[in-house]
Amino acid sequence: MMKKIIAATIGNCVHVAGIMNFLSLAEKEGYDTRFLGAAISIDELLSAVKAEKPEYVGVSYRLTPEPLKEVLKELGEKIKEENLEGFKWIFGGTEPTARVAEESGLFYKVFGGMEDVDDVIGFLKGRKLSEAEYYARDLISRIKSKYPYPILRHHLGLPTVAETVASIEKIAESKVLDVISVAPDQNAQEHFFEQDKMDHRMDGAGGVPVRSRKDFQALYSAAQRGNFPLLRCYSGTNDLIPFAELLQDTIKNAWCAVPLCWYNVLDKRGPRAVEESIRENQQVMKWHGERNIPVEVNESHHWSLRDAHDTIGVVTAYLAAYNAKKMGVKDYIAQYMFNVPPSISPKMDLAKMLAKIELIESLQDDSFRVYRQARAGLASFPGDLSQAKGQLASSAYLAMAIKPHIYHVVGYCEAHHAATADDIIESCRIVRGVIRNNFLGVVDITKDKEVQRRKRELIEEAMFTLEAIKGLNPMAEDPLADAGTIAKAIKIGILDAPHLKGNPAACGKLTTRLVDGALYAYDTEEKRVLTEKERIERILEDYDKMPSRAVI
Repeated sequence: MMKKIIAATIGNCVHVAGIMNFLSLAEKEGYDTRFLGAAISIDELLSAVKAEKPEYVGVSYRLTPEPLKEVLKELGEKIKEENLEGFKWIFGGTEPTARVAEESGLFYKVFGGMEDVDDVIGFLKGRKLSEAEYYARDLISRIKSKYPYPILRHHLGLPTVAETVASIEKIAESKVLDVISVAPDQNAQEHFFEQDKMDHRMDGAGGVPVRSRKDFQALYSAAQRGNFPLLRCYSGTNDLIPFAELLQDTIKNAWCAVPLCWYNVLDKRGPRAVEESIRENQQVMKWHGERNIPVEVNESHHWSLRDAHDTIGVVTAYLAAYNAKKMGVKDYIAQYMFNVPPSISPKMDLAKMLAKIELIESLQDDSFRVYRQARAGLASFPGDLSQAKGQLASSAYLAMAIKPHIYHVVGYCEAHHAATADDIIESCRIVRGVIRNNFLGVVDITKDKEVQRRKRELIEEAMFTLEAIKGLNPMAEDPLADAGTIAKAIKIGILDAPHLKGNPAACGKLTTRLVDGALYAYDTEEKRVLTEKERIERILEDYDKMPSRAVI
């Protein structure tokens, strides 16, 4: 039998948003709920209690606290007169009115507005476990315990292990973050197993200088408190499988993040050739898939961050998911990085994400499940910290339209300085405020006509590009999962980006322009946007003329 909650505002309080949000959460947890109305009398409230016999009776008051004392005095007296002490009375209000409610002694539970949604959900679930038992210790369970509220992730990597350990402890105690992404420095990613090759002048550059298993174990130990945040770490750029084993053994890596085409000569993060790195990255996916560890293939935004046009962003998002599924990954984390490039319009940004979602989630079946992870693009944050907080909130609000399972919080301060524990906690609280307001009810902007038009356009263009990649090697068993075919697509320019100009492993001839808020392939001589059909026909025509085409 469903538990019932009835609720109302009392006295002359007509502020119902908080109580409606609470009832909405309760409904999602399986409660039968009824809102009695705003500013109802004590007699009306008690009459409803006697008629409906609920499990909980919720009352809310959000005005000045002094009059509440008399209202609660009347409530207490009449509860006794009517023999209604057996019901569980709960109160919701502001911090000052909550203090008055606590002093009255009437309430089973008092919410003062400072609680996190996790605390409210825990109450509704009737949390009786210890904190260590209550907080899910694997990614998928953590997601399911909160959805449709997203879990929050933030990266962390300070210049020393000691600073990073202390920050993890502080963040865990704050209970604002579900997943801490450990950012190791490039020396660790590239040379952890051959530390004699490290350039120690670069120690701590871009992340924490982890140098031993004990360092990783210290990071894990630091997280065993508060809300017991999960840990994950970026994959290595060399010795990929040994690095994956290390992460599983030491920090119980919540999920693997590995690119499909990067961490090599393309981005100069390692010496690997493109085709070789694609094969190795596929094997990393396979290794995690065999162990039922979720995988994120952080591919698409690497192209978009290098100013590839929106269609290539959609194509590579699909390619990444396709290869993960092909390698046996069962739980796939699809990352959607908004604000790339920073001047893309919100409408066109959302359309691009919806196109990616439609293609990626077309791959779902009983053996391949997709979870959405949204985030803001780093370059979109201004150096002015007040404006940066606005950008953090704005981007998070837009991203909620895709109903993410994970929201990757980017610290508002990142354009100014590397995020400290305090910066991360504040950033997470800003995003939690956005999420909280979003669940009060918003307009569904995904249905906007311009958004839908652009989404359809991108899907059509992406399908043309994918067919062109398949056509590069029709003899391959599966061209879209064939390392040689994908490497060829990069070499001749079907997959290309303006920032790859001069890179011998790529074509680097693509030019793009922002037009009406979206990023397109562009012909600078004719001064017009190029369709994918036009762009790829030109590429293939040039390719056919190449004397050395057979060995590319």
